[in-house]
Amino acid sequence: MNSATEEQSTVFLVDDDDSVRVSLSRALKKRGFQVSTFPSAESFLESYDPRQPGCLVLDYGMPGLNGLELQQHLVRERISIPIIFISGHGGIPESVQAMKAGAVDFLEKPFRQHLLVECIESSFRKDLENRKYRESTRSARERYGQLTAREKEVAQFIIANPSHTSSKEIGRELDISPRTVDHHRARILEKMGIGSVAELIDLSASLTD
Repeated sequence: MNSATEEQSTVFLVDDDDSVRVSLSRALKKRGFQVSTFPSAESFLESYDPRQPGCLVLDYGMPGLNGLELQQHLVRERISIPIIFISGHGGIPESVQAMKAGAVDFLEKPFRQHLLVECIESSFRKDLENRKYRESTRSARERYGQLTAREKEVAQFIIANPSHTSSKEIGRELDISPRTVDHHRARILEKMGIGSVAELIDLSASLTD
């Protein structure tokens, strides 16, 4: 996947009220946003491609699958997209529930458009950061998978013992010579595309998540 840019991000607007979809879509497009509208959660799910960057502006109360149920479905499916709830009748319990599940914000209708715009811009940034992190994690795991069993053993020792990474210490623990450790260390850094043991340790969270 090519690096996503904010210009490619889309506002996915899901609301069963035709007038809200039309007015909000028109207003957001005038501000330069790319907008895709849907009259229901079901229609959104039918056409949404998780590879498309953006955010979800989601009506809380809809017939059929409501906004909170759609959010829960996306969480279960591990589909990560920032969600901004909009509601004409949502109360504090509903907003708390939505925010606990990871929503960016919960705006009660009528709301000022500039507040929605700020939420969308913040959501776009969050989405792109998350996508970059996931791509970096995927790439790191792919490179880690290219290591031999012994190289992984050396790498795992380094990650587990960041204050004991000398070749002598590693060799003593794994019962191999320091020279062999040096060879494995060089191959690990080369295959992982990094320049130091410190970078390997920094990547450890990505390799074990």
